[in-house]
Amino acid sequence: MRQRALTRRAVLRGTAAGAAVVAAAGCSAPPPAPPKPAPPDPETVLLTKVIAAKEEMIALYRRAAASGGDRAAELQPFQRRHEAHLAELRRRLPPRPSPAASSPAPSLSPSPSPSTQGARVPVSRLRQLEREAAATRPRQIDGVSPSLAQLLSCIGACEAAHAVALARVS
Repeated sequence: MRQRALTRRAVLRGTAAGAAVVAAAGCSAPPPAPPKPAPPDPETVLLTKVIAAKEEMIALYRRAAASGGDRAAELQPFQRRHEAHLAELRRRLPPRPSPAASSPAPSLSPSPSPSTQGARVPVSRLRQLEREAAATRPRQIDGVSPSLAQLLSCIGACEAAHAVALARVS
């Protein structure tokens, strides 16, 4: 048998056919998986938890003050300090890249959560919560940025002072 010589045209046709096969195979490949979302920033998670606790504390102060009389006037400075803490904590939250970010920022007057609605709140309960909150702050500052550690330390010192000062509230 005689062997045929390859012509330039035959080589070009074969290359074109091979390219078409490769291109068709590439079109049928499954799309790449979407990138996994980045894990949440630990400081943002911590800020969110502290903000939720502050909102609940403010709601409890409002309930305690709702009993009226001199008690409301005595508790108002404590509540205002918690509201100032809340405003500073919220200021440190990074902006959300969602459509919800275009909505107005929540007010400093959160509605009470279901766990804070209902019965009267005694001052002794507020003192206990202030002590517990102050005791958690040293554990929260481990591994956070210096500015957040300073803020949490200052908030903890204020909460400790509240626990002492609430002993004088009737």
